[in-house]
Amino acid sequence: MLRSSSITKGIQRSPNRAMLRAVGFEDNDFNKPIIGIANGYSTITPCNLGLNVLASRSEEAARKAGAMPQVFGTITVSDGISMGTEGMKYSLVSREVIADSIETACNGQNMDGVIAIGGCDKNMPGAMLAIARMNIPSIFIYGGTIKPGKLEGRDLTVVSAFEAVGQLTSGKINEAQLTAVEKNACPGAGSCGGMFTANTMSAAIETMGLSLPYSSTMAAEDSEKADSAAKSGEVLVKALTANIRPLDLLTRKAFENAISVIMAIGGSTNAVLHLLAIARTAHIKLTIDDFEKIRQRVPVICDLKPSGRYVTVDLHKAGGIPQVMKLLLDAGLIHGECRNIEGKTQEEILKDVPSKPSTNQSVIRPLSNPIYKQGHLAILKGNLASEGSVAKISGVKTPCLTGPARVFESEEDCLEAILKKEIKAGDVIVVRYEGPVGGPGMREMLAPTSAIVGQGLGDKVALITDGRFSGGTYGLVVGHVAPEAAVGGTIGLVHEGDSITVDAHKLLIQLNVSENELNRRRESWIKPKPQYTSGILGKYSRVVSSSSKGAVTDEP
Repeated sequence: MLRSSSITKGIQRSPNRAMLRAVGFEDNDFNKPIIGIANGYSTITPCNLGLNVLASRSEEAARKAGAMPQVFGTITVSDGISMGTEGMKYSLVSREVIADSIETACNGQNMDGVIAIGGCDKNMPGAMLAIARMNIPSIFIYGGTIKPGKLEGRDLTVVSAFEAVGQLTSGKINEAQLTAVEKNACPGAGSCGGMFTANTMSAAIETMGLSLPYSSTMAAEDSEKADSAAKSGEVLVKALTANIRPLDLLTRKAFENAISVIMAIGGSTNAVLHLLAIARTAHIKLTIDDFEKIRQRVPVICDLKPSGRYVTVDLHKAGGIPQVMKLLLDAGLIHGECRNIEGKTQEEILKDVPSKPSTNQSVIRPLSNPIYKQGHLAILKGNLASEGSVAKISGVKTPCLTGPARVFESEEDCLEAILKKEIKAGDVIVVRYEGPVGGPGMREMLAPTSAIVGQGLGDKVALITDGRFSGGTYGLVVGHVAPEAAVGGTIGLVHEGDSITVDAHKLLIQLNVSENELNRRRESWIKPKPQYTSGILGKYSRVVSSSSKGAVTDEP
């Protein structure tokens, strides 16, 4: 029996039915499944600017396929706009709000299935958390990637604008050149164009079978994106008939596939946080150490920004995620028996995909000639991060560094020091009290890291934080340090000038201070008062878990 039957079939002359008639139900509609369309449309960000078209196309297709689609809204926060400000504290929080709002609307109205449509970074994991919680037939439609900006013959992304600030302060460009980058970096609708967080998570969702093949790398403004949205509506109605549910697809092997693909494409560090959270909600035992195990056997084979040359539309032209998966499947690096929302196995989906990447492109390499022989998302541990931390080591020319700590209690203080040229080669920058509890909200450090790169220090310093990094960050940077400073983690005990070792080869993040001295500092450490005691940030800081567990807010 359909979940919506309690509304549509219950009492013959029910006020429930009267309400539904007011929104367009007719006599023959009350036996049809009700599908929610969670539409993340907004004009706040280019990532979500084109979602209304996708919602309309999927709604029309679902209706023609025999369902009664009902559209409702959910929120977004633009990371690119809020980056480097207090507003960025709300970004990770928005993941939970999105999840809660989709769950509330679908369960409150007894919907039989859901089409979730999103664009900006937290839309994807937020929707997936709700989908895993409810376990009703579901499909995700990605809003699509932005096309690259163009300036003087080179491709630009939003990261180009952040790096240009550092280039300005170091005298490499002038104000007019900075303005030119700003005006050309983001040419229209779509999510940030490199293999940053949005495109990483869309790729993961496609890999796990909750969105259609090839859909994760389509450009937002191309007609195939809207056509894919329409097909998604049709597919979901079929999934309802076949009773294909998210937890049938979100298996342990599906998560392993997603991690393998993320390693192969050079995806964002944020994927670690989000996949841990989704797995926990799906009741899958996945730990931060699983990422390291998979990293050691899966190479990076895609030459994508931020550390590479190409953007996501180039990956799409080269064969998209199915081409990457086919190479991994042939090498025994993903599980071909995993199914997708259409009920097909990955082996069936990839059957006609070439076993070798096309020779007229250089975005996807064969496994015999990888960019890096092992994955790029390394899990570092040591006395600074006993629960673990995440480092993106692709393209890092200085994978090991021991140097003096430069300690900052916030992102703003750190950025100010960088722009004043107070950071020198060999320094290890520590930005703390930016974790899930301490921030609260675990801000991304794209402004400081981009400024470092812009000043030419990207290969000469390290930066560690209990906050996060943008998918556009690269260099010797280590985030998600846990336990975080606000709960007594060792990162909160670092003094200015202390020796710190960051070693990507040994997977080590170490404060070179004796255990006796650390114990003395720990005894004198005073837990800081929370920055927010009310509102959503106050509530979030009271209930959020460690980043090593995905920074979830519904921990039992």
